[in-house]
Amino acid sequence: MTPFIPALSATRAPLLLAIMTIATVVLALSGVAFGSSWIPIDRVAAVILGAGEKTQSLIVLQLRLPRVVIAILAGGGMAVAGFLLQKITRNSLASPGVLGVIDGGALGVVIFLAALSDESNTLVTSIVFQPLAAMAGATLGIAAVFLLSGRQSVSAVRLLLFGIAVGAVAKALVMVMMLIGPIYRTSQAARWIAGAVNEVNWTEIQITALLLLPLLVLSLAVARKLPPADLDEVSARSVGLDLPVFRLLVFAVAAALTAVSVAFVGAIGFVGLMAPHLARLIVGRSMVAGIIGSFLLGAFMLVGADLVVRVLFAPTEVPAGTVTAIIGAPYFLFLLMSKQRHDG
Repeated sequence: MTPFIPALSATRAPLLLAIMTIATVVLALSGVAFGSSWIPIDRVAAVILGAGEKTQSLIVLQLRLPRVVIAILAGGGMAVAGFLLQKITRNSLASPGVLGVIDGGALGVVIFLAALSDESNTLVTSIVFQPLAAMAGATLGIAAVFLLSGRQSVSAVRLLLFGIAVGAVAKALVMVMMLIGPIYRTSQAARWIAGAVNEVNWTEIQITALLLLPLLVLSLAVARKLPPADLDEVSARSVGLDLPVFRLLVFAVAAALTAVSVAFVGAIGFVGLMAPHLARLIVGRSMVAGIIGSFLLGAFMLVGADLVVRVLFAPTEVPAGTVTAIIGAPYFLFLLMSKQRHDG
């Protein structure tokens, strides 16, 4: 069951998106300011602009800002992927985490790390190829779910069951690969599985941004054709849309978005489920506004989750994925029970 979405005028959506952008920027600056030592937000801004003391510059640029930037990119990317999946499947429960995309991406990365690590746990190839491994695993994960679902892939329960099954198999294989190793950066790989943003460096952020930005632009282009995708195949073809091919394109874009988003931060779940729902509640049914709103809310959620674990559990580093799971799991159950009541 899709939550009630208020009708919004075309002029209100940009205003609401602007407010969401400001809120995300403020939270991001707060995420850089908070830590073992408080750095005033004006000092944070000064450091980012090239000024500031040497010690503060080190803390901001090397320790705190990278985790905030990757949280924005990863959270936003997963949210946009969830928006596309929910729209193309017409299923409010669809998300990268539920449809095996995240776990498939995790398996792709761990296989990459295990296959290309030597006995001293050193990677024998460039880390640049890690997102490609995640992309291959994510694509195989979502393909397996839809192949197993067959013609009944429109069924929310059927997709859910096969998504859980594929995800469970991928998780089991990940654990096997980690046990039989060797795996490059084993301790970081274990944290990666839980979903953490604190082990990322600027090189990995650059790789993520270079791959993610074209996919986000492609998502905006794809979003313009999403309304006709609600039609049956004959009606869609009458307006110039080859529906089966378009669906494959959307699934591929969603899988690629998820893979790039989780390639270096790990299997952070439920952001791709919650953010699109909230975006539709805030900005309405506009596809482009929904994409942008989903990105902003996904970024806000993951930056906020990382800030929460840093404030509550300092000095212990707790993966941000634990917060999204604690909040997202009950929300998912609420959606599932609501859909069951709606379907009778």
